[in-house]
Amino acid sequence: MIDKFIKDNHLNKYQIIGIFALMIVCSGMFGWAYEVIFYYINSGFKEVYMRGGNFLPFINIYVYGSLLIFFLTYRFKDKPLLVFLISMISTGILEFLSGYVLYGLLGWTKCWDYNTEILNFGNIGGYVCLRSVLVFGLCGLILIYLMIPILIKISKKLDSRKFMIISVIICSIFLIDEIYNLIFYRLLGFYGAPTFYKSLGFKYIYFK
Repeated sequence: MIDKFIKDNHLNKYQIIGIFALMIVCSGMFGWAYEVIFYYINSGFKEVYMRGGNFLPFINIYVYGSLLIFFLTYRFKDKPLLVFLISMISTGILEFLSGYVLYGLLGWTKCWDYNTEILNFGNIGGYVCLRSVLVFGLCGLILIYLMIPILIKISKKLDSRKFMIISVIICSIFLIDEIYNLIFYRLLGFYGAPTFYKSLGFKYIYFK
């Protein structure tokens, strides 16, 4: 898959690293923006909720989803309908399994619950619904036909090594934030993003 991606777009190793680093950042930020907007609509346009648990606008499951979509669909990039269907099904499975394992098996906090949300037709246990998988299918199209081509163009406009260094630094900042709030805040009880944003008056959604 990577070889095909490199060959199709005439990329070198520095460009590849930079593109994937920025894809991680863009996917996590896109997911954060989508959820903030959705939950504002879900509240009847009354409340703005912070989503995710980081200082920076980033939600990690969208990163996993974007990587899954890329590796499963890039070879079919000439068939948009197939890209959409594979994206929808694969990320739907990812979402269901993530929710079921984290809450249903491990008993951790339930990070989303479609039982409580609008447009939840086809809801399965609160973990996945038809609206969510349709949105993820559209996200697959955005990733393959918009985000990745833009990142490729950026990588070719800059010196490849500088592009890689800048991209990796940006990605590292987001990942350090993610690791800090996962380990030091959630597991060790240090000061974290939720505490910080609550002090500023932002609201979080808590399910169970």
